[in-house]
Amino acid sequence: MGRCYSADMPSRQPAIPSLWLITDARNDAALDRALLRLPRGSGVIFRHYHLNDAARRARWRQIARLARRRGHVLVLSGTVKAARHWRAKGVYGAPDGLAGGGGLLRLATVHSLRELTEAHRAWADVVLLSPVFPTASHPGAASLGPVRFRLIAAHSRVPVIALGGMTPRTARRAGAQRWAGIDHFAQKATRRIRADS
Repeated sequence: MGRCYSADMPSRQPAIPSLWLITDARNDAALDRALLRLPRGSGVIFRHYHLNDAARRARWRQIARLARRRGHVLVLSGTVKAARHWRAKGVYGAPDGLAGGGGLLRLATVHSLRELTEAHRAWADVVLLSPVFPTASHPGAASLGPVRFRLIAAHSRVPVIALGGMTPRTARRAGAQRWAGIDHFAQKATRRIRADS
């Protein structure tokens, strides 16, 4: 019998947003504007792997201020220890890196039914299933497609966030209730910056 994720979730954990922005070197230039334009209470996964430790922590503090203003749920891609130290609302990573993350929102990255099972064993609260469609992050890599995405998602005991080539249109095509993007939000914000200049 599948566990009821809402019953296991401590009261201090935030609600799980339906829309997520994932930070990256590709969207950093337009990130501040994109965060302010996201619907209030959206999710933000902070990656910024391209920065050294000091610069990454400084950028985190900037993003955290903007996220608080908009009521966004800010999650750190990294270790549980770092997520606690940085006062993130959650931690994002492979299922085997979520141990000891109780009290944090635990987001596991999965790409197959086997990895979904691993996420369940790790007591993930949410899974990001990818890549649903071809993506700039991994050009030429195989994608799940909408049918396989739905088949794997149907086995999940926890909420599923679709990732990979996601836009409002592709989210509808995949039948995804929750989705995350990298390039989509940066492109929107960049177009707005150009229009305003």
